[in-house]
Amino acid sequence: MRIFFALFVLLAGFTGLAQAPRERVNFDDGWKFHLGHAADPHRDFNYGIGNILAKTGDAANTCIKMEFDDRSWTTVQLPHDWVVGLPFAHVSNGDVDAHGYRAVGALFPENSIGWYRKSFRVDRADSGKRFVLQFDGIFRDSKVWINNIYLGGHFSGYSGSAYDITDFLRFGGKNTIVVRVDASQYEGWFYEGAGIYRHAWLNVMNNIHLANQGGVYVHSTVNGDQATVTVESQVENDGLTKPSDVSVSAYITDREGRKVTEASTGAKVDLSVRSPQLWSLENPYLYRAVVLVRSGGRVVDSQTVRFGIRTVTIDKDKGLFLNGKPTKIQGVCCHQDHAGVGSALPDYLQYYRIQLLKEMGVNAYRTSHNPPTPELLDACDSLGMLVLDETRLLNSGAEYGADFEWLILRDRNHPSVFMWSIGNEEWVIQTSTTGKLIAQHQLQRQQRLDPSRTSTYAANVGNVFRGVNEVIPVRGFNYHLNGIDPYRAEHPDQPIMGSEMASTVSTRSIYEKDTVNAYVPDYDSVYPPWASTAEQWWTIAANREWFMGGFAWTGFDYRGEPTPYRWPNINSHFGIMDMCGYAKTVYYYYQSWWTNKDVLHIAPHWNWKGNEGRELPVWINTNGDNVELFLNGKSLGKKDMPRNGHLEWMVAYAPGKLEAVAYKKGKKITAAVETTGDPYKLVISPSKSTLNFDGQDAVVLNITVVDKQGREVPDAKDLLHFSIKGPARIIGVGNGDPTSHEPDQFAPGEWQRRLFGGKCQVIVQSAMELTKGKNPIVFSVEGAGLQGASVGLAK
Repeated sequence: MRIFFALFVLLAGFTGLAQAPRERVNFDDGWKFHLGHAADPHRDFNYGIGNILAKTGDAANTCIKMEFDDRSWTTVQLPHDWVVGLPFAHVSNGDVDAHGYRAVGALFPENSIGWYRKSFRVDRADSGKRFVLQFDGIFRDSKVWINNIYLGGHFSGYSGSAYDITDFLRFGGKNTIVVRVDASQYEGWFYEGAGIYRHAWLNVMNNIHLANQGGVYVHSTVNGDQATVTVESQVENDGLTKPSDVSVSAYITDREGRKVTEASTGAKVDLSVRSPQLWSLENPYLYRAVVLVRSGGRVVDSQTVRFGIRTVTIDKDKGLFLNGKPTKIQGVCCHQDHAGVGSALPDYLQYYRIQLLKEMGVNAYRTSHNPPTPELLDACDSLGMLVLDETRLLNSGAEYGADFEWLILRDRNHPSVFMWSIGNEEWVIQTSTTGKLIAQHQLQRQQRLDPSRTSTYAANVGNVFRGVNEVIPVRGFNYHLNGIDPYRAEHPDQPIMGSEMASTVSTRSIYEKDTVNAYVPDYDSVYPPWASTAEQWWTIAANREWFMGGFAWTGFDYRGEPTPYRWPNINSHFGIMDMCGYAKTVYYYYQSWWTNKDVLHIAPHWNWKGNEGRELPVWINTNGDNVELFLNGKSLGKKDMPRNGHLEWMVAYAPGKLEAVAYKKGKKITAAVETTGDPYKLVISPSKSTLNFDGQDAVVLNITVVDKQGREVPDAKDLLHFSIKGPARIIGVGNGDPTSHEPDQFAPGEWQRRLFGGKCQVIVQSAMELTKGKNPIVFSVEGAGLQGASVGLAK
């Protein structure tokens, strides 16, 4: 199916809609956007003044009105986060602080309401179809209209919403969708952004169709060399008549589309797969379940679901098993924002971030503290990453209970999801009878909708059983390391995992405390009172077979929660990588003990002009057996590497070369840091060499600078300017500096960013409106006194 927007071109001549039983049309393009006002209805396009509730279809004198002239509004493409472009505001308010000092929320009514409008047409020939408008995530408190008629609202910014618009469409004429977004009330205590920050879709189907929410549920069991795949289907009839001959059938294909089972008829069918390829961290193999709905002798609806065949077993004494293999959780917690783009990530960035985590040795991802965007789970399915899927609040009331059900129905077919989390650190109720009752009802929901999995709860208490922990199947520990062993001794039949560990704070490329710029040393050495170093918690996890492992806080830095400082610090220091995904020193600690790679890393860098003779702490992270350190060829001693530990030297600084030599089972490994010359030449490292010209694909361009000898300059701070030609656009810039107040986004032709620790990042996305020509994409970077660089991106 093809829907045309903005230009209002009719669908006549396109036959895909009439032939296909179901269409899922991306609805991201052609939106108009304008800020409203939470405190002044006149500046909110008369919302609250015009009586839009008196009569259906009466939009009064508001921007909900179809005839409203939105030509002066900004054209945007979804996903869209308007907060990432707002200024910083230094006010004395804990919630503003926690959200990264962006000027959004109730204290900033002029920035906290957003309006979206979109117009499109549908051919008259398609008037017999069903049309459902779907939003994967709008932050937050959204209200939606079409053609002046109110469709409904959605409270949370982290769960999706859908509206059947069939009755209100004007077939053959102009249709206008209007969305009002109210972000004046925070939902979390971290950067949340605002807007339609996830994808929008128009789902088109027959009146007889698979349920849009949880219509297909695929789960499996494995017995020897045979798997039984159960496919459960739910069919709905939204038509005015009831057909007499509706049937459902299902079959399975491999990832190349070849059938591996014959079709079986029924709303619940068991299909046998011989010698299945099991989904695993190393081989994330995905099958497809194809479900067909027939009526009147023809297929009226179909759905193809990617799924994996795998087993997950949790043993109270031996931990987690994936496909019968012991699997210690080497996990991270992550928020959903990224440098340059806020919470509105292109799909490619989800894959980019998961791949960075896998390279570090991460095998599990906790979606803290909210349901993720679906594309994050797609990336985990495809790349091989377990997921602890978390709902926003521990709340069994109608609204949040429904959100939890929505989460399960949406995500239960993903093989990466190995467990649900019913909440996080609900300190008001978690040790009370109320918390226990809420948890019991949420667990009932989970078991009813997905009996193939179990649940945990992220509790920030130690050896405490009362409340939620009495009923939760898997006890989750947030910190409180001293409580783990006593709790295990008192409750040996309850499996235990580290739902949130570490919270080490560090600033990439900064190796000494700097209270003026709010930096902390880039070692595994500083942590808040409730937390620990990476080495402390992982040593505990690694040495206890019954401890399932855990999730370090956090995989990446994120906006908000500046700790241990406040202003001018505007984002966290908790990440193992910074906002751009550049590794900090602690990254190499985890990589040493979470992978079999040959790891040897030296910190700090060796550019310390003016500090000659000063003793510097030198940290070595490696999984080698021993390490010898050399400064300008002179040995500084040899040390054995303790298991799950690191090594330290104090070294009097002298310019030159600091080199480490390690041996790992007899194999020699070397690493070195050198004193470099001045920055001379810029270097662009693209995350990939091609870019699909589909208006959605993206590429990450990492920028560094080298001296005349080609050595990367690790402390460069140069201001760089970026430009791009061809069918693509820059959508965000960053450098990982947690105190930088530079804009993340600029007007075309004005893009710039300073290097921080010798690095910065540019995110480029293909642009549909620029793809008519055949000009290649060329990205360029330049800086004063530096040799510039360019890179081409092929289709």
